[in-house]
Amino acid sequence: MIHLKTPEEIDTIARGGAIIADFLVEIRPRIRPGVSTLELDEFADDFIRAHNGAVPAFKGLYGFPGSVCTSVNEEVVHGIPQAARKLEDGDIISIDVGVKLDGWCSDSAWTFPVGEIDESTDHLMKVTEEALDRAVSAAVLEGSVGDIGAAVVTRVKGTGLGIIRDLVGHGVGREVHEEPQVPNFGLSGTGPALREGMVLAIEPMLSCGTPDIQTLDDRWTVVTLDRTRSAHFEHTVAVTSVGPRILTGAPAEAPA
Repeated sequence: MIHLKTPEEIDTIARGGAIIADFLVEIRPRIRPGVSTLELDEFADDFIRAHNGAVPAFKGLYGFPGSVCTSVNEEVVHGIPQAARKLEDGDIISIDVGVKLDGWCSDSAWTFPVGEIDESTDHLMKVTEEALDRAVSAAVLEGSVGDIGAAVVTRVKGTGLGIIRDLVGHGVGREVHEEPQVPNFGLSGTGPALREGMVLAIEPMLSCGTPDIQTLDDRWTVVTLDRTRSAHFEHTVAVTSVGPRILTGAPAEAPA
């Protein structure tokens, strides 16, 4: 069942989203060669809990051990923070973060470069972020969930990049994952109608090669089958009468 949110409930989700936006600003300078993904996770946990009433929404979710997911290079999602996983110059890292505040969840992900990255990786990141922008713009009344995926497909077509199809966006509310599913591909005019009060996590994931994925033996980390690099950008977005409202801010947009 799709649960529609009131304006007041959306405002509460946005307060959690503002914590995420600030976190993405604060984490950026800490992403550098030699830093472990566990150090980033510990910073995230401390940062989120420093806000009264806020807790990391992912900590313990389905048994996940971290406060954030830290996915490096070919890791698409659900990378487990580890002391032994040190970032190297030229890597990329996706940090997927959720906040629960006053009983409501918000969810976002951003992919960051570590030092200097090569041209193909830069291309991957730019197209994925632009696909997110297009997808968010499609989250309007009288549209459909299929319009969101179609917007991703339109931006990615001809780039040589693969759309990860086995992972999807989702509704967000009292739980991190709610209905409906929001695929990163689709046909305009198909799927559930977009209605005022829907809150959606829109999250295109692209790869430099195959769109096929597999889960590692840790039963969490999802990687590209051909081990090419992957990028992941995500916003929590409300469908409103005046257009899509982003409830989580991009690092460049968030207050320092």
